[in-house]
Amino acid sequence: MSKYNASILIVDDDPDVLLAARLFLRQHFTVVHSEKSPENIVSLMKRATYDIILLDMNFSRDATSGKEGFFWLNKIIETDPAAVVIFITGYGDLELAIQGIKEGATNFILKPWDNQKLLATIVANLRIRSSKVEIEELRMKKQVLVADQESTTGILIGQSLPMVKVMTTVEKVARTDANVLILGENGTGKELIAKAIHKSSNRHNEVFISVDLGAISESLFESELFGYKKGAFTDAKEDRAGRFEAASKGTIFLDEIGNLSYSLQSKLLSVLQSRKVIRLGTNREIPIDVRVICATNMPLYQMVSEGKFRQDILYRINTVEIFIPPLRERIEDISLLTDHFLKIYCHKYKLELKRISIPTLRRLEKHHWPGNIRELQHAVERAVILSDNTVLEPQDFFINQSDEQVRPEVIPANFNLEETEKMLIRKVFDKHNGNVSKAAKELGLTRASLYRRIEKYGL
Repeated sequence: MSKYNASILIVDDDPDVLLAARLFLRQHFTVVHSEKSPENIVSLMKRATYDIILLDMNFSRDATSGKEGFFWLNKIIETDPAAVVIFITGYGDLELAIQGIKEGATNFILKPWDNQKLLATIVANLRIRSSKVEIEELRMKKQVLVADQESTTGILIGQSLPMVKVMTTVEKVARTDANVLILGENGTGKELIAKAIHKSSNRHNEVFISVDLGAISESLFESELFGYKKGAFTDAKEDRAGRFEAASKGTIFLDEIGNLSYSLQSKLLSVLQSRKVIRLGTNREIPIDVRVICATNMPLYQMVSEGKFRQDILYRINTVEIFIPPLRERIEDISLLTDHFLKIYCHKYKLELKRISIPTLRRLEKHHWPGNIRELQHAVERAVILSDNTVLEPQDFFINQSDEQVRPEVIPANFNLEETEKMLIRKVFDKHNGNVSKAAKELGLTRASLYRRIEKYGL
């Protein structure tokens, strides 16, 4: 006769009860331990994991209150929240045993017990133990996931007026559950904004689930977002929750929503309207409680007018719109962002903290940055890795001048001498890629004189 692969602990002050239970249960379970003193329960649980704990309700002579049983029940659950405790009790303690279930016990058996009923009770409660363990593992994974999100969310960096407006809007909208649509070019940090909203919201202790809709094929859309039942399709080996269910109580971030086909837009709209999902292969509606944040780099309003994007879904997702400006429109932030990335990558690669020279900063500010913050981040990481210099110069960034879009300089209307000189120095610097010696020679200045002007004009 095969045994159940389970570990059982019996705690009772009656040696005859322990012996009888141990002899019977060892025929059916792989591990059976018995213990006379409840004071040893916690130490036993720290050394081994028990699937079922059979616990007497009274240990002191003539005690019938059940208080001891409740005390040790609490100690057990405190040690292992997924513990399954079955009270051992006499007929006279039946009401106490029922109260014990309210206190956290899973079941009870009456003395003297029938062996087959005892076995059936334990086997049934093993399934409860399995469910409790799974729930506890999910809870712990969720804690790790949330903690990981906290550590990788990053911070919003910017002092430019456009970014100050963005951060003010984030602060206001985070306190609500309003749907948010984030617009902006690739690489501007749309997911970072979404995470910042989540982190400052009432849902910050719950999960943040990010979904790249542009990377999900039409055939997988419903199974990925709404889940499926075992057997719903060839590879559906088990029931699985979709992304919306996984984001329960938290936030779901739907990135690249503009890439969603017209037919799939209607399926998403149905979920956003009803706040319910139906797993593939079932007809049962599952309520969802999630905050929805969407993002795209595509012109949704133009797509609506062209019949490529549903107007009704646009109005569902854009309760609040946040536009993230491209990096070329927030030049004042390049210095802050560069310093931030320098700290990150010098620490990551265990290098002495590097900094950039003023000519280098001016060169970075001149670049068009078609890839926005993501391009700047990669440029800084590459420079940190490849340069042996503590002070990074323009040549360390490998920015091709042909890739730059030169912004026209505006000559002051009153031809102010200082403004004209400042503009001229900047132009010559750009011409010579930040080389001070060449710039000074062309301007007819000594290096010292040029450095004084650089400091004077903040170049």
